[in-house]
Amino acid sequence: MDYEAKLDSALQRLHDEGRYRTFIDIERRRGHYPHATWTRPDGTERPITVWCGNDYLGMGQHPVVLEAMHEAIDRTGAGSGGTRNISGTTIYHKRLEAELADLHGKEAALLFTSAYIANDATLSTLPKLFPGLIIYSDELNHASMIEGIRRNGGAKRIFRHNDVAHLRELLAADDPEAPKLIAFESVYSMDGDFGPIEQICDLADEFGALTYLDEVHAVGMYGPRGGGVSERDGLAHRIDIINGTLGKAFGVHGGYIAASFKMCDAIRSYAPGFIFTTSLPPAVAAGAAASVRYLKTAQELRDRHQAQARILKARLKGLGLPIIDHGSHIVPVIVGDPVHTKKISDMLVEDYGIYVQPINFPTVPRGTERLRFTPSPVHGPEEMDKLVRALDALWSHCALNRKQLSA
Repeated sequence: MDYEAKLDSALQRLHDEGRYRTFIDIERRRGHYPHATWTRPDGTERPITVWCGNDYLGMGQHPVVLEAMHEAIDRTGAGSGGTRNISGTTIYHKRLEAELADLHGKEAALLFTSAYIANDATLSTLPKLFPGLIIYSDELNHASMIEGIRRNGGAKRIFRHNDVAHLRELLAADDPEAPKLIAFESVYSMDGDFGPIEQICDLADEFGALTYLDEVHAVGMYGPRGGGVSERDGLAHRIDIINGTLGKAFGVHGGYIAASFKMCDAIRSYAPGFIFTTSLPPAVAAGAAASVRYLKTAQELRDRHQAQARILKARLKGLGLPIIDHGSHIVPVIVGDPVHTKKISDMLVEDYGIYVQPINFPTVPRGTERLRFTPSPVHGPEEMDKLVRALDALWSHCALNRKQLSA
């Protein structure tokens, strides 16, 4: 077997399809986000503005977060020193879990090293706790949810995206006595649309199913205290397990689930992805706890974030650019071709100092390749003006379609 040739072939396929992923090296500037420095492959530097980051509210630079992290690292050092079971549980981890449980109105929360791991570990463990469990999964669920459901070895049903009628058909076709769980998201990150939380909760009540809601792209940004869309809509109490991240709106790192004490205790006791992983560094947990605590009373910041998204979408619509607008903070601009998407991304960063990563298959379906913009409260009027002018010019330069998409 010529292993090198196989690797060359696999990589060349990506190049040929125009979807080979290139990472650009950036250095964020403390106190100046979204401004950063890009180091080109030749070693030269260029100032850029980040327009695709998931630090949605700029909390990764907030003094409250940085002060908490500095204090913790000065007191405890760098790493946690072990798994949660073996010396890796500190007061910082317990404080953060208490903050998260309070955020979602749950009895408990359980920390993981990322929201991906939280989804994978929890969903792959649930059939061990509920033998015969059937999981009903939205077809556009995140890869981490798909992987967890795939690995658990149990029964699964895939319902069409946000199609409550299809979900009902699937639930009704199965054994009424079988344990069931419906897994879905509050905000789907590529199109920016919302999951029908209330209708799914109604079906869960009717068919005796548990509910599992991924709020990764909503925590910190929706709801009166940042508890997500389920909190905004007064539905958090109807969700059995909420998954969230500390690496997006909260600006730090890590993931978690929030649920009943017994549910968290069972996942803690049975999930290999929790048991055998070194816990988050105490300084990270301290920074995340400070961020969660701060955002519980930061409605003005959430309001500014939503206003920025509305302004950007209105301006791009005015240019006739093909954006998708479902009313969330995510602004997808559809290019529809991987080569053109990469070209525009490259020209934006090189010619205008605007960084937005191309989004291609398999993250999105073929033919829907896009640029995904994430305006934040720290993007000022000058940055937005520059972005809009650049997109207008490049759309004309590449002779791309300006037909408006429906939401």
